Amino acid sequence: MAQIFHRSFNTISRLTIFGAVFLIALLGWALLVLARSSYVTNTGIARDQPVPFSHQHHVADLGIDCRYCHDGVTKSSFAGMPPTKTCMNCHQQIWVGSEMLEPVRKAYKEDKPIRWERVHRLADFVYFNHSVHVNNGIGCKSCHGPVEKMPLMYQHGTLLMEWCLNCHRQPDQFVRPRDEVFNMDYEPDVDKPNLGKELADQYGLRKLTHCSTCHR
Repeated sequence: MAQIFHRSFNTISRLTIFGAVFLIALLGWALLVLARSSYVTNTGIARDQPVPFSHQHHVADLGIDCRYCHDGVTKSSFAGMPPTKTCMNCHQQIWVGSEMLEPVRKAYKEDKPIRWERVHRLADFVYFNHSVHVNNGIGCKSCHGPVEKMPLMYQHGTLLMEWCLNCHRQPDQFVRPRDEVFNMDYEPDVDKPNLGKELADQYGLRKLTHCSTCHR
């Protein structure tokens, strides 16, 4: 029987198969890169807010404790946003004529909350409890990053599952003394290399990697 296809078709077929495999692998790699990019995770993006609140100024310059504004952080799953009255405790006396703070004064006069744009947003199927973390020695900075250096608040971590699991698999690498949780300048004591392990044992921390820990 006469040959129907030219011998070159064998080469073309191989190139097509290998090319398809390469393109699929390239597409998979591109999707992985995209999934971890700031375009998807919102990492490093500062949101436009009604008032350009500076954590750097309030935390680093003025030394205001996190709990003054986020008073639910030690007792609730949600850290809480401060009522306008909390802002006015100070700003009835300082920067009283600032145009930048007009939305704060207006909200206070009208007894309405300021509509802040949320910066950190977990998926609806993820359970997270602030109080469980801070009461067991996980500092604000571990998740929120160097807030004291942020003129405008942005999301520090990716909030991807692998990011959370990095801590859940080795809590001794992130835990700190409870009285240092809100200290943004805390550094582990180099003379106590086993402190993390000791604190994890003291607080009863263990590796929490079961699905039901966060997906309930």
